[in-house]
Amino acid sequence: MSAPRPNPDTDGRPPTTIVFDLGNVLIGWDPRALYRELFAEQPEQVDWFLENVCTSAWNAEQDRGRRFSDAVVALAAQHPPQLHAAIRAYHERWVEMLTGEITGSVELLLELHARGTPLYALTNWNQETFAHARERYPWLARFRGIVVSGEERCVKPDPQIYHTLLARYGLQAADCVFIDDSPANVRAAREVGMHALQFSDPAQLRADLKALGFAL
Repeated sequence: MSAPRPNPDTDGRPPTTIVFDLGNVLIGWDPRALYRELFAEQPEQVDWFLENVCTSAWNAEQDRGRRFSDAVVALAAQHPPQLHAAIRAYHERWVEMLTGEITGSVELLLELHARGTPLYALTNWNQETFAHARERYPWLARFRGIVVSGEERCVKPDPQIYHTLLARYGLQAADCVFIDDSPANVRAAREVGMHALQFSDPAQLRADLKALGFAL
């Protein structure tokens, strides 16, 4: 694979600071992990439920800061009683959607931290459930700062949340490389002047960061 394309808006400056997305870059997250268990006797229901009931758009409003308890009550009112337990499970059993740390990515993070690389995180995550992540993954303390969408009432790829990160921690966009698995979020980072990489796997991320000049 070719080296990562530099962002022309950075005037050729190599990045010195890394900003990580968390979900599915450092921490695995998959609602199907829970619903495959809930619908074990009706596996065809898993995709139907997540595409028609607890949808990604519905979950995005929790990432934007809506309280899960309010979201569950409102959604249950729109569906028959036989679906209510599965709807509540999205909140009550949310931790079962966490599929564990992405080992190679976390190893890379810790290596970068040991080398003194400035590390930050920018994540679309509900402010209530993010508390579970902090408890489960102590290496989150390696970040110099974390911006959580639910706390900001703003989600990627809205440019405002990138500007919030930069302003809060006194960062220059051209000094940062942003890593995310979402193409839309990567494009938005580029549009605010950051270098940006789309995450595919830890080995490729290591190669891309080395190509940008990080010592690894």
